[in-house]
Amino acid sequence: MELDRLRLSPDLVIPAAELSWRFSRSSGPGGQNVNKIDSRVQLSFDLARSEAMPRHLKARAMQRLAVDLLDGVVVITASEYRSQLRNREAAIGRLVELLRAAIAPPPPPRRATRPSRAAVERRLRAKKQRSLIKDQRSALI
Repeated sequence: MELDRLRLSPDLVIPAAELSWRFSRSSGPGGQNVNKIDSRVQLSFDLARSEAMPRHLKARAMQRLAVDLLDGVVVITASEYRSQLRNREAAIGRLVELLRAAIAPPPPPRRATRPSRAAVERRLRAKKQRSLIKDQRSALI
């Protein structure tokens, strides 16, 4: 995993200068290590001000990530590992995954289809059968 830049696609690379890191002490397992080492990682990427991303991809990402953005900034936190390096790699991996999904082209529109005559008949037959079972139940009471 490259920590000096993010490669979202062969022609789209985000330089490390656009990434901001913060480190703090993590909770959870780790014994005395937790009290001494700043292993929790917070990675911030200012999507709104990014120069590396083309305008149309930035607009698509801003729209899709609108709920997750805080003033146009994507914030990823990783603290599941005891090592700061592994947490940095996890945060980068999550950011890459999030941005790739956000800039992916929209799926093709759904083509409307109708159920076949046989499928409709099967559904109606199953409903009739279920109705008969329920009618027989009430006759017992």
